[in-house]
Parts: sequence; structure tokens; C-alpha cells
Amino acid sequence: MPFFGELFVSDILKKPVLDPKGEDLGRVRDVVVVRGEPLPKVSALVIEKKKKSFLLPWADLNIFNKRIISSKQYSENLQPYGFGEKDLLIVRDILDKQIVDANGAKVVRVNDVKLEGYNSEALLLAVDVGMRGIMRRLGVERGGEDVMKLFKKPLAYNLISWTYIQPLEPKLTKISLTVPRQMVSELHPADIAEIISQVSHKEGASFFKGLDIETAAEALSELQPDVQAALITGMDTEKAADIIEEMPPDEAADVLSDLPIDKAKEILEHIEKEEAEYIQELLSHEEDTAGGIMTNEFIAYPPEMSVREAIENFRKDAEEVETVYYIYVADTDEKLLGVVSLRELLIASHHAQLSDIMETKIKSVPPDTDEFEVAEIISKYNLVALPVVDSEGYFLGIVAVDDVIDRILPPAAKRRRRKV
Repeated sequence: MPFFGELFVSDILKKPVLDPKGEDLGRVRDVVVVRGEPLPKVSALVIEKKKKSFLLPWADLNIFNKRIISSKQYSENLQPYGFGEKDLLIVRDILDKQIVDANGAKVVRVNDVKLEGYNSEALLLAVDVGMRGIMRRLGVERGGEDVMKLFKKPLAYNLISWTYIQPLEPKLTKISLTVPRQMVSELHPADIAEIISQVSHKEGASFFKGLDIETAAEALSELQPDVQAALITGMDTEKAADIIEEMPPDEAADVLSDLPIDKAKEILEHIEKEEAEYIQELLSHEEDTAGGIMTNEFIAYPPEMSVREAIENFRKDAEEVETVYYIYVADTDEKLLGVVSLRELLIASHHAQLSDIMETKIKSVPPDTDEFEVAEIISKYNLVALPVVDSEGYFLGIVAVDDVIDRILPPAAKRRRRKV
């Protein structure tokens, strides 16, 4: 069955299909595709006549191109078609649906689908997500080219190859949100979060579940609290726990505080005991306070440690801690004694002890300090992190400058934390 060159699906929609005698069998309403190698292929046309739909298998076609479509079958041999949910239809399931343009880190709409002949079959070659695709479907593509010529600019093609698209579901029933997994890891977490926020909850959840644990944890931190809660609530508890455990404790606590109490407790039970205790400690503090926005991940060493030892330990410990601005000095009872900036650590003699170079006039706040007061102190003293200590001087955690900014700007993003 000859297939000449390439065409777009919009070129054949509503186009008449002829029987062997040249009589009208109906008009193309949709195209059924199935998995193929190397690309999905057309398995049948759905044609419509007198408001009834019929299936015309690809093997029964005689000629298929943008000028003429003819069949080996007569109308009496056509089988009625009921638009089954298991089929992938180009018009119903692909056109006007959203996919991820990983290069631009944005969600785009499929305006057309490009087919190409290969070994007497029609393969899905690419999707058109540009203005040309819209104009083609409206029947004004040629006019658009003429207009662009007046400005001495071509009407550009904006095609995404099907090789860069993966099905949302294993049976290839939907592609409403797809992107190659190897490209996702290269996107910034904020871009992934923006993509999830642009699509429906169902599509966003499917996309999120396909991320690896590390990428999911980073992206989750960038999402709004209600979206975070919806995604985690809808996940398998064990995987949800893996994602939460991958997050810094303060961010994990923020997410858990927005979950139903039973779900939050269930997740905590699946998290490593020490990590769960860190998170629960943060959850015990009131919202909008230093304790509510601090993290209990920091680096602290004893005062008698040498600078050489501190640098060697720091190289290992910093891999596990997200926020590292200072080296804190604490005694064996975990009482805060001093602080050393990374600059001072690097320029000090390797034989010196931390007690020799630490700053003892430390600005710190108790855990019940209002978050705006925390912000004022950080701003006044040009700090990038502020220690949080209790009434007896025990070191509880630090508030980083970026956490303050995230908390108070913008006001709409403020979380309401509930004790779990």
C-alpha cells in the first residue's frame, strides 16, 4: 500500500475516502495508532458517514497521501467503530493535549501530528507545537507564510520528535504529559515544579510519580503547600516516605504539617528513626517562629578540634547538609559556644584549635522568636544563618536567610503548620 512522503494529520482530517470504484466511503474523523518499531504507527482510520463511525484498517487502504485516500473495501464491508478507551486516537487523545517541551522547560500544546512513510507504513514522526500547526488546522497556513514573507521572516516549524516523547501510561493510551526521563534530571527543580503546576492534578501526579526519589524531593520543595499535600497523599506510603526522607528536615516538616494527621504519622513510621525524630522536633514548634522555620541540620564541632581536622571532617559532613554557611562550635552537651566562618577556617593555621579562632559574641534567638524579628536580626547584622538556642543555651538549629525569604515573601506562600 503506497504512502507518499510525509503529511500532517490535519491534512487528511475530513478528507473523503474512496472505495475501489471511486465512490465516497466517508470522511476521515480520526486515526488509530499502535506501538511500532522504531516509532508508533497508524493501524486504522476512523471514517464517518451520516453521523456513523466505521473502522478502516490500514491493510485495507490502497492509496494514502494528502491528495487522495482510497480503500480496497466497499461500504458494506466496513465495521462500525465505538471509540474504545484502549485505543490511542490522534484527534481524541493527542491533538490539543499538553506535553513537556524539556528544552524550554515548559508545557506546550499539541497542534498537529506529523506522519511519515516507512516500509509501506505511516509512522508518527513528530508533534507540531507551534503557530504553523494552528494555522494549518485552520486552513490558513499558506496565508501565514505570505504574511511572514512581508516581514522577511519564515513561518517557523516548531516540531518535537516522537523519539523525545514517552507515553504517560504503559499501554500508550495517553501522551497528555510526557518527557524523556533523562532530560528531567537536567531541569531545575523550580522548572519541574512549574511544569507540574501548569497541568491538571492527574497529569501532574502521574508525572511526579515517574521522577526518581532525589529529583522528586527537590521538585516537591518548590511546589505550593496544597500541591505538595495532594501529591504525597496520593502516593504509596513507602515511596512518599523515601521522598520525604530525602528532603531537608525543615522542608520535610513543612510538607508533613499540611497532610492529614493519620497520613503524616504513617509516613513518619516508614522513615529512619533518627530522621523522623528530627522532623517531629521541628513539628513541635509553633508556626511563624524561629523554631518553625529553622532546620536542625548544621555542622558543629568541639572546641578542641584542630583546624586541620575540622576541614577534613567538613569535606565529608557537608555532603549530607544542605545549608552550610558556618562551622558552629558546641560542647559535649550540645551547648553553643561559638561560630567560625568558612573564610576564617580556610585562612587559619591548620594547627590552631577551633576555640582559638571562633567568634564568641554570637547572635542567636530562642525558638519562639517571631519570624519577622528573625528576619530583622539577619538583615541588621548581615547574617546568612542565625542560630536557635533554648533558654539553657542548647543548640537547636539554624534559620538560613533563604528560609526567611521563602517564609515571608510572598505572604500567600506562607504555610500553616500543624503539630503531628
